[in-house]
Amino acid sequence: MAINPALIKAYARMGQKGAAAGIGMMELAKRDPDMRVVVADSVAIASLDRFYNNYPEHVVNAGISEQSMIGIAAGLSSEDGRAVYACTYAAFVLVKAIEFVRHNLAYHQFNVKVVGNSAGFAMETLSISHWATEDIAMARSLPNMTILSAADSLAAIKCVMAAHEVKGPVYVRLSGLLNCPIVYEKDFDFQIGKANTLRQGDEVTIIATGMMVREALEAAELLVAQGIECSVVDMHTIKPLDTDYLDKALVKSKLMVTVEEHNIIGGLGGAVAEYMAEKGNMPRLVRIGVGDTFGKLGDLRYCWEQHGLTAPQIAERIKKEFNK
Repeated sequence: MAINPALIKAYARMGQKGAAAGIGMMELAKRDPDMRVVVADSVAIASLDRFYNNYPEHVVNAGISEQSMIGIAAGLSSEDGRAVYACTYAAFVLVKAIEFVRHNLAYHQFNVKVVGNSAGFAMETLSISHWATEDIAMARSLPNMTILSAADSLAAIKCVMAAHEVKGPVYVRLSGLLNCPIVYEKDFDFQIGKANTLRQGDEVTIIATGMMVREALEAAELLVAQGIECSVVDMHTIKPLDTDYLDKALVKSKLMVTVEEHNIIGGLGGAVAEYMAEKGNMPRLVRIGVGDTFGKLGDLRYCWEQHGLTAPQIAERIKKEFNK
């Protein structure tokens, strides 16, 4: 699939879930006529209008029953191993249906891709019933589960297409709104389990995922103006974690920082902390993410501000920790 700057801008306007469904899944349907998509109640909610108009026979609507959606997806895949995508809000497809994901997908290793739309605080004023800030922790604890987290709309397309190559369950985490900020301004190589280094610096390594990759890049710009050199990496694969990259970063860095739109317990920060704990004699790790609280409802950036997740806040926190 040819990618150019004009297309990347168009994908950004669609948002992550729009690009993933309207571009990535459309391309997969062309390549794999056996793939199926299961939705819960609304094709529109999953941004699958274009997909449904072109491939109506590929879509199964389970209604407002996310647990049943996972069961149906598992059943479709169990027959012949075909790839099945189960798509709806992250708060429902994974958090609400975790028992069914655990039993039907992780245990049996069925070839189902759980696509969690509007993760983090993307659902804004709908509040905690629609927020998903514990989903990575839940998925990480499940054996046999691969976890991908998109930094922008182009990365969202890459995630759903890379998930197709995994013969087993995958959780694809998509966040943000329409007009998603662009991280990747040109086509790039996406390999599951291989982080992408976006900026080089020898003093601080910032490991970010999802929508926080763009914030981390902006924070790094603020820090370099203050004499602190930072590397920024997009850790788009949470599981399996790119430990080869971490080994190299741990040698050269004075401070390691993780940034995520997710609870610091059990998410990217937890995964990195667990790995570092077994290494010994490591640089200090600072985890920036959602604290052990739900926070106040509001628009997306307001929610980020409550947890110190905007670029200026990230830069200030890193500067403070670096100067200790």
